Amino acid sequence: MKGTSVGKTGPVPLWIAGEEVTSDTTFDVISPHNSEKLWAASSVSVKQASQAVDKAQEALKTWRKAKPAQIRTILLKAADIMEERQDELAGYMKEETGALDAFAGFNIQTTISNFRDVAGRAANILGAIPTCQTPGQSAFVFKEPYGVNLGIAPWNAPYILGSRAFLYAIAAGNTVVLKGSELCPRTFWAMGSIMQQAGLPSGVLSIIYHRPSDAVAITNSLIENPHVRKISFTGSTAVGAIIASKAGKELKPVLMELGGKASAIVCDDADLDHAAMQCALGSFLHAGQICMSTERILVHRSIIDRFAEALKAAAQKVYHPDGDAPVLVAQPGVAKNQNLRADAVAKGAKVEYGDLDTQAAAAYRIRPLIVKDVKKEMDLYYTESFGPTVSLLAVDSDEEAIEIANDTEYGLSGAVFTSSLGRGLKIAKEVESGAVHINSMTVHDESMLPHGGVKKSGWGRFNAQWGIEEFLKSKIVTYME
Repeated sequence: MKGTSVGKTGPVPLWIAGEEVTSDTTFDVISPHNSEKLWAASSVSVKQASQAVDKAQEALKTWRKAKPAQIRTILLKAADIMEERQDELAGYMKEETGALDAFAGFNIQTTISNFRDVAGRAANILGAIPTCQTPGQSAFVFKEPYGVNLGIAPWNAPYILGSRAFLYAIAAGNTVVLKGSELCPRTFWAMGSIMQQAGLPSGVLSIIYHRPSDAVAITNSLIENPHVRKISFTGSTAVGAIIASKAGKELKPVLMELGGKASAIVCDDADLDHAAMQCALGSFLHAGQICMSTERILVHRSIIDRFAEALKAAAQKVYHPDGDAPVLVAQPGVAKNQNLRADAVAKGAKVEYGDLDTQAAAAYRIRPLIVKDVKKEMDLYYTESFGPTVSLLAVDSDEEAIEIANDTEYGLSGAVFTSSLGRGLKIAKEVESGAVHINSMTVHDESMLPHGGVKKSGWGRFNAQWGIEEFLKSKIVTYME
């Protein structure tokens, strides 16, 4: 049945082909602030998911021929609507994910910027006319959309990560079924509402979510659907491996942005106060629940004592000890960080900042912790904490710092702090990562820069022209005179 609102008296609807649709099956959305029920949400069925793909396939016939001016008008209008509704949007994100005002605002403003950036790029999709070897023969290289795309996006930065799962694809002429996180369905619903309000034609975008127990059935049915031609996934490396394996069996390309174990390297010539604040922000922003979060801080031994004091002072400014502990979106994340901390200390690590509290103040809350002298035999050395837990390690040279930064299966982001651009560039070139930021924190995402990882942090790139290219295929047409 079709709904008409997202009021708290009824379940959050799905968006299927531009219409709000509710389902007979629902799931509860729990507040990370107080563990109470926020509202119920519709849980898509396999049949409804298939209908969304069918509608996308039908819409593809006309959308793939959409003119750049039409795409630009819709995307610019969507950006304006998002700007007008930003207080509402921030409220949903804060309620469902525990985000603070600053991070919710960053999400919304970055998403608005992405929409406005992409709005003009559809006009820059260009093919080629190469020279053929055979006399009298000409060739054309056309850039075409893949078709129906499946986008899968997480909860932690839902507006940025959710919108990019469809934004670049539809700008390139594809249609999309977006599977959003069950932890923040109202936030994902809002994106569907904005695109509907902006005039996106029916069927070009559907947004669905489901209860956790249906994840395998729904996801497999979508990947197996013959109309789905490409998949993009943002999330954990463990789940990404499952998605990639399933897509591989279906011989379908995937774009993946996965986990990280980002290192921040602090050289002996760095501005210590600046580096400390950037490292504290990179470690604890959004309670460390960002794939680009700083997980290791590698500091030259000659300055580590002075830097540690500056880092502790900076950490107090990010989350004051007398204030509320940061909120994690789900209880398993709290337990994971507690276990990583306890294991490290039991094996000889020392707490540099914070308290080793194995009992969280509340089910979804845990305070920042800086752990010193972390070794390879400790789980924290290699495991992504995805929480407010960071390791502080002393190094004796740039080469040792690079070696430790690369001693991970991940490669999404990194940072280097130094007063020498040449030194920073030299280190950045040696770090195996999709991005390295000199004199700024590891958390960085903006519309003009390609975003993605290497190794087990994924492959492919979102953002700007790189993002649009990901959703285009080449077709060769030759002509003999």
